[in-house]
This record gives sequence, C-alpha cells and structure tokens, in this order.
Amino acid sequence: MKVSIASDHGGYELKEFIKNKLSHQYEFIDKGCFSKDSVDYPIYASLAAEDLSNGIVDNAIVICTNGVGVSMVANKVKGVRCALCLNIEMASHAKLHNDANCLALGQVNQSMDEALNIVKTFLGTNFSNEERHLRRVNQIKKMEEK
Repeated sequence: MKVSIASDHGGYELKEFIKNKLSHQYEFIDKGCFSKDSVDYPIYASLAAEDLSNGIVDNAIVICTNGVGVSMVANKVKGVRCALCLNIEMASHAKLHNDANCLALGQVNQSMDEALNIVKTFLGTNFSNEERHLRRVNQIKKMEEK
C-alpha cells in the first residue's frame, strides 16, 4: 500500500516516527517538510492530498501540531475525505463508516505510540460497504460536483 505523508514543523517528529516504525509494511511517499524549521502547513498537506486525489497513493497522512489545520486543507482537495482522529476508535469508524482516505494527526494530541496505533488502525481497516454508509459517502462525493 502506498501512503503519502506530510507534516509541518509541528508534526515533523511524529511523521518521522511513523515512517521509521512502518516503512517495512507500507511504501511512504514523503511530501515534507524535512526539518523542524518553521513552514506553512497548507503547502505540505495539499501535496499529500493531491497525491491521493490523483490516484498516486491509496491513503494519505497529514500531521501538524494539533491536526486541525492540515485536516482543513486536505478536505479542500477533490476526492479527499480526511478525518482528524484522536484515538483508535475514531480511526476505525472513519474508515468503516466514512470511507476516509486521509488521516490527520496532531503531534501534541497523544503519545507517539498512541499515534502509531491510530495509524495502524486507520491503514488496516477497510470501508464496510454497508448500504447506509455507502449512501452517505456518495452524498459527500456529490457535494464535490457543485
């Protein structure tokens, strides 16, 4: 599975931690940033989201200090359904019920190990394809056509 991953300076350490721990299992395309030097999160979150929108990757992960900014940016990109998840339950439901394809994380929201478990849950869970959930996801997709 290919995963585009991006962060700003506030999420840089978590991005590197996730890549280090999971690179044996997933192919990460790192869209930056590449240090703790201050950068603008919209630049990097949009790069990961565009990879997803263009079909280059199966999923994306965007990270900043608290996850809010990067999730807002990612959700502006057509075809991206980004969920800010604070625990494994949210990550599981984001995939099962909402067919989320982008995970937003905040580096300060949990420990590194908890964040890693959120990522594992998100990437390891598939959409349920239940009719009620499929109907709702299709309604979201229709909104993008306006």
